This record gives sequence, structure tokens and C-alpha cells, in this order.
Amino acid sequence: MTVLIVFLPLLGALLAGLFGRFLGRIGSQVLTCGLLIASAVMSTLLLYKVGFGSGPFTVTLLDWIQVGTFNVCWALKVDTLTAVMLFTVTVISAVVHVYSIGYMHHDPSVPRFMAYLSLFTFFMLMLVTADNLVQMFFGWEGVGLSSYLLIGFWSDRPSASAAAIKAFVVNRVGDFGFLLGIAGIFLTFDSAHLDTIFAAAPRMADQSLRLFGLELPLLTTLCLLLFVGAMGKSAQIGLHVWLPDAMEGPTPVSALIHAATMVTAGVFMVARMSPLFELSQTALSVVAFVGATTALFAATVGCVQNDIKRVIAYSTCSQLGYMFFALGVGAYQAAIFHLMTHAFFKAMLFLGAGSVIHAMSDEQDMRRMGGIWKNIKVTYAVMWIGSLSLAGLPVFAGYYSKDLILEAAWGAHSAIGQYAFWMGAIAAVLTAFYSWRLLFLTFHGAPRADEKTMAHVHESPLVMLIPLLVLAVGAVFAGMAGYESFVGEGRAAFWKQAIAVVGDDPIAAAHHVDGFINILPVGLALFGIAVAFVLYMAQPEVPGRLAAAMPRLHALLLNKWYFDEAYDRVFVRPAFAVGRILWKVGDVGIIDRLGPDGVSSLAYLAARRIARLQSGYVYHYAFAMIIGLAVFVTFYVVGMEG
Repeated sequence: MTVLIVFLPLLGALLAGLFGRFLGRIGSQVLTCGLLIASAVMSTLLLYKVGFGSGPFTVTLLDWIQVGTFNVCWALKVDTLTAVMLFTVTVISAVVHVYSIGYMHHDPSVPRFMAYLSLFTFFMLMLVTADNLVQMFFGWEGVGLSSYLLIGFWSDRPSASAAAIKAFVVNRVGDFGFLLGIAGIFLTFDSAHLDTIFAAAPRMADQSLRLFGLELPLLTTLCLLLFVGAMGKSAQIGLHVWLPDAMEGPTPVSALIHAATMVTAGVFMVARMSPLFELSQTALSVVAFVGATTALFAATVGCVQNDIKRVIAYSTCSQLGYMFFALGVGAYQAAIFHLMTHAFFKAMLFLGAGSVIHAMSDEQDMRRMGGIWKNIKVTYAVMWIGSLSLAGLPVFAGYYSKDLILEAAWGAHSAIGQYAFWMGAIAAVLTAFYSWRLLFLTFHGAPRADEKTMAHVHESPLVMLIPLLVLAVGAVFAGMAGYESFVGEGRAAFWKQAIAVVGDDPIAAAHHVDGFINILPVGLALFGIAVAFVLYMAQPEVPGRLAAAMPRLHALLLNKWYFDEAYDRVFVRPAFAVGRILWKVGDVGIIDRLGPDGVSSLAYLAARRIARLQSGYVYHYAFAMIIGLAVFVTFYVVGMEG
């Protein structure tokens, strides 16, 4: 069953990609959707079997790499962590596949698109089932490749091509750190096999590494290198700049990337490597600090964005920050719980935004929307459900996972835990604010679109609404259904040995925090909603006045803290300048001039001069013969005298 779960999406990708012309649009859609649904059903059964039944196991497929003593098998490691990820990825991917039937109806390249979606899913499944770091890196890079193909799917748009290249390049920066971490682990443990590494890790806890004349703690250095890779894939501050630009891809791509696949890879990797991270408090503190900072940073930017998809994109970035600071305080189970619940409501928000864009004739600017809720009531309802879950209000899935993360940070009783808690608390206010800003600007108020657009506002077809309703069920009930097993009293029996926790259990501490900490996140969310109502419903002229009164702050947030501009000035422009010098001076001025161009010029000049000797006049040839004869006679006479 495990083999089928992983390889059915690959089969769909190959068939749709290679035989799409024969299968046609409908055949490709039916094939890929059917295989993903089958994979999702089996993943659900597998989660129940592993989490509540027989426990972990490994399926060895074949010997992959054998070089001297280095041996890597292609194997599928299935424990509770893997099973949760398989369930999340396949269910969300199946829903996105079905939704794409309606959303991509008019696109001429449907088979190629469905093939890319399935290929993306396969690589993510390979990543989460990896038995060793080499196999994990294979899936890691495959996810990056697939994201490049999907973000730049509409390659006739320069903005989409630029966004795909940006995502690819930024992720290569993080992947370089990840690759160095893998290499360092292999040199340290003489193995890439995860269980072998984890068994030997405690013996290396006090070891140091000498690098560039510095004495560095070994495991801390390795964990930080791995975390650099996680920062790139999961869009943490500094390496987040690719994530908003990824909105240039079709909306189903945005939902798949931001909800269940690429951006969750970093969270999964840190949780998988928890036996190493637990041995380095410094590394965990860095993870928590970066995550908490990202949560606040992305939330501030999301408050002023006007593109409906970019608001949700920065929401993803912020929620990933929550997951990382949960990992940083040792609440791995809470991080994965939030990863799972977040996948449902975030995929629903993205697909709901796609439904809005579909209704508004491809309009994405919320300033040109408004007053459309009566025309698209189902989309309106699911967007409310997604926003309530994102804000963490009771009953909805986000309430159970997000609030527990804040409680775990508080219960850590450490300086970094306090920092994470307060950054997360402020981000909670901003999350509720920008979520309801999106709802009010998009659905309420006077219509701001032109009459032609408003006349065509209509609900999406059933093939797009059914996936939204499926996700709505998850956004409401996933938290209730999973709380006891993921982070409640039954968590030890559920997770078994899938996640390592050394010392105090922060989840246990989270269940015993003061009552004030329990109710604070909900109170902050309600406050954020109230502020959004006042600014965008009761007094809609106030936001403009605030922006005019604080132009620098508004410009800072609107321009995403100027990260792109800073990177352009520090990295992009100097790189282009160096490239131009190497091209004009090095390549053209030296290599071409002295190499191919120089040789060809000399040959041309020599040929021109030799050609002058071929005049066609007999007396010229006779003269040349006489001169030649004279030369030979002279050499002969001189030789005889010698």
C-alpha cells in the first residue's frame, strides 16, 4: 500500500505528460485525479494503521548507491510523522487536482499542468518517506524543480517566468546550506541512514568542529546548516522573497505550494531531524527566533497588501513562522498539528480566492472588488470559515493548533519562549485584522468594479465548489478530531518514537499554563476583527488617512520591508555588473579577441596576402621561379664552400 501511495502520482504524471495528446484534456484530468484520490484514501487508512495500530515500518525497494563502504538503499520509512505528512499531502493534492478541472478549463495545456501537479506531489511524497538523507535530498530538489515548472507554467507572461527563476535561485541558496549539512553529517557519522545517525548522535553532543581557525560545536553547526535549507523551502525571513512572487502561477499551484507541499518541507525536515536538534539548544533557539520574527514580519506586510492572493501568501509565511517557533521550543507535535490543520484552511482560502478571481473575470486587486457576496454565497461562506480558522477562534481547526503553539512557547519558561510568545501574540492580532480586511474589501461595501465585470459575477462550477466544501469540513473538524492524538493525553501512544523530546515536554507545560494565557489569543483575535470592522466597514475613509499620516511606515510595509530592493542592490546589480565585465572584457575583449576571433583574423589576413601572389600573369610566375632558383643556387654554393 505504501508503494502505491507514493508511486501512483508518478504514474499519473508520466502518463499525462508523455501521452497527454492521446489522453486529451478530460482523459488526463480523470487519470491524475483518480490516482490522487486513490492515494489519498490509502494514506488515510495508513495513518490509522500506523498511528493507532501496528506502528512504524520500513519498505526497502532496492539498493540505490554503492560506492566503497557507502551504501544507500531506496527505502520508504513509515512512522507516524510520515503517515501524517502522507495524509496531508495526498488529501490536499487530490482536492487541488479536482479543483483544477474547473479552474483550468480554458487553458490549452491542461495535460501538462496536471502532469506537473502530480509530479510535484510525487517528489513531496518521496521527501517525507525518505529513509536516508540522500533520498530526502532527491525529493527536496524534485520539489524545487516542480515548483519552478508550476510557478512559471504561464511562460508567455514575463512576470511568471521571472517569479519561477526567483523561486529557483533563492531556494538554491538555502539548498546549498542543506547540502553542506548533509555532507557534514555524513563525514561525522559515516552514514546517511537516518536511524544510524540518530542512534549515534548522543555520543557527538560534546564534540567540536575546527573550521577556519574557529572551534565550533559540531551538532549546532550541522543543525544550523540544515536549518538554512529549511529557511529557503519554508520561506523564513531572509529567504522568503520568492514566496509572494509564486502567486504568478495558477491559483491551484498557489494552494498546493502554500498549503501542503513545498513550504511544509522545511518544517517536516526539522521535525524529522529532532534527535539532532534536541542536542543543541543553540540551534533550537535560532529556529525559534527566526520563526517568531517571521511570524510578525509577514503579518505586518499582509496588513497592507492589495492583491487577494498576496495577502494569503504572507499569511502562509506568518503561519510557517508559528510552526518554526513551535519547533524551536521543542513542541514538535504542536508544529506538525498546526501544519496539518493549516493545510486545510489555507488551501481553502487559496482556492476560495481562486473562485473569487474566477467570478471577477481574473481581477485580483481587492480595491476593485466589493459588494459581491450575494452573487457567490458558497465561496463567501467558505472564505469566512477559512478566516475564522486562521484567526484561531474556538471550534475551528486553527484554534486547537495555533493557540497550543502560543501556550507551548509560554510554557517553555525561557527567554526565547517569551520572545516567541509575544511575537506570536502580536501576529495573532494582525492575522485577524488582515483576514477580515480581506473579507470586507472583497465581499462587502459598494461595488468598486466596472459594470461589465459586475454583470458577469457568478458562482464557480460545482467541480470547484465541492473541493472547497471538502476543505471546509477539514477547516472546522480537523482540530477537534486530531487534538487528543496529536497533542493531548494520547500523544505518546500516537507518535511513538517518531519525534524525539529530550528533557521537559513543552506540550505538557502548555496544558498547565495560566487561564489568562488560554484566553489571550482569542481575545487578541477578536480585537483584530473589531479593528478591521471599524476601519473597513464603519469608517472606510480612515485607512487612507492613516496611510497619508504615516507615509514612511505605509511605504515600508507596502514594499515588504524593502527586502527585494536591498537584495537587488546588494546582490543582483553587482552580479550583473560583474557578469557584464566578464562578458565584455574577459569573453569578448580577451578570449574571443585572442582566441577564435584572433585565429580567424590571422588566417584571413594570411590568406589575403597569399592570394595576392596568385595574379594570373605568366611573367609574375616566371619571376617567382627565377627568384626561387636563385635562392636554391645561393644555398648550394654557400654549402659547397662550407
